[in-house]
Amino acid sequence: MELITENKKNIFLSDNVFKICYNNNLVNQVIITELSINRKNIKFNKNRSRVKGSNKKPWKQKGTGKARSGSKKSPIWRSGGVTFGSQVRNFKKKINKKMYCKALKCILSRFISNKKIIIMEDLNIENYKTKTLFKKFSSILKYKLLFIIENYDKNLFLSSKNIYNICIMNLNNIIISKIINYDFIIFTFNSIKKIEERLLKK
Repeated sequence: MELITENKKNIFLSDNVFKICYNNNLVNQVIITELSINRKNIKFNKNRSRVKGSNKKPWKQKGTGKARSGSKKSPIWRSGGVTFGSQVRNFKKKINKKMYCKALKCILSRFISNKKIIIMEDLNIENYKTKTLFKKFSSILKYKLLFIIENYDKNLFLSSKNIYNICIMNLNNIIISKIINYDFIIFTFNSIKKIEERLLKK
């Protein structure tokens, strides 16, 4: 695949990475898996086995005129356990690396087919002032922008902190569930070639 970059230079990308048919079920499964990692269950009720107290029978089974009872921890007693109470659960799911890489290929292919990927020779942010970044990307700042970079760029990071619709993501920590929320992805030559090289091996 031949792609024209922002500086009108041609860059050749592999069809095996950037021209993949979109698999909606696979992408959906990967997104659910990623979201499940951050899901937390903080609500917790004590059932009768977790309530502190004696297991001794309060009174004998028969002859007292009272309803029979086996434990003070019974849910029908005051300060007893909760019937069917919420318990700590592990929501984490797992996917293998091939599924993750295939889903990433699908998403990048869709972005390219929709002309939503911008490739720059170098970001070249001169200083860490917000107006510098604003001036450089003023034509597309009305959209949500995702920068995928190879190495940490202090000027880019600091200059984008005050712009709510810009996100910076490292090449080694790409989160698929976040990528789909952005309108444009901005790569450098080095970063897009690195990700192509990595995905071709999978």
